[in-house]
Amino acid sequence: MRPEWQAILANLKRFFQCYVQRCQQDQVSMIAGYLAYISLLSLVPFIAVMFSMLRAFPIFNEYRQSIESFVYANVIPSRGDEIQAYISQFIGNTGGMTTVGILALVFVALLLIHNIDKTLNKIWRVTKRPRPIISFSIYWMILTLGPILFGSSIALSLYLIGLTRFADDYTPGLSTVLLGVVPYLMSLLAFYILYLVVPNIKVQTKHALAGAFLATVLFELSKRGFALYVTHFPSYDTIYGALALVPILFVWIYLSWIVVLLGAELTALLQQLAATGGERMPDEQDSNDL
Repeated sequence: MRPEWQAILANLKRFFQCYVQRCQQDQVSMIAGYLAYISLLSLVPFIAVMFSMLRAFPIFNEYRQSIESFVYANVIPSRGDEIQAYISQFIGNTGGMTTVGILALVFVALLLIHNIDKTLNKIWRVTKRPRPIISFSIYWMILTLGPILFGSSIALSLYLIGLTRFADDYTPGLSTVLLGVVPYLMSLLAFYILYLVVPNIKVQTKHALAGAFLATVLFELSKRGFALYVTHFPSYDTIYGALALVPILFVWIYLSWIVVLLGAELTALLQQLAATGGERMPDEQDSNDL
């Protein structure tokens, strides 16, 4: 083996070891469990607020059912239809809530955004945070404008898929290919925006893209593996019966947060290496500073 290839492999090994060490130091598995718990409590309020914002714009009425089906089919594997039915029922029950109840829903949804922001900034080692009023304004903007941008992107994707069906006469299978590619692109874009915008520090585009690519690959592999397990090993249904959906949903949310945090760790590590010029790995730098 040539010396340059040996050096490349050695650097890759050191990089991987540093990445694993960073994930262990940040206790990714434990933080993912905490975020999964918060997410499970905030899931219905967050989705209720999101779709309430979409209902405020008549342009989304035509695509509402398609948007909901697209989200549940491509985010929650195997049991998406069942979870959609339950969540839709829960959201329907919020229609008779008082003003205090609605404000409580909004507060719980904002709590989820706050915990995501705090966790990612901790991964990036960001200690300087904006004032509470500024943070609240940002969270409110995400809660109100986020669903609109999210719904617009999905509606545009569905519209383009609809247009390609007319082109199938000239290019057979074009709509099928586009329909298969769109979920991957949506996942990549969502992770990319998350890693680029949420940290209270300037993140380079290429680093956010690398982390988003890793998270997208892991997310798609997790979806397939989890769907395979739920379909062929229905132990949850046997043990929990009608309540099986709760642990299934919790485990899936936990795996999803593991994926998000692993992508964030890669982005933050690349950012840290770029800041030090890449001459020393972070573990070497830390040991020399002791």
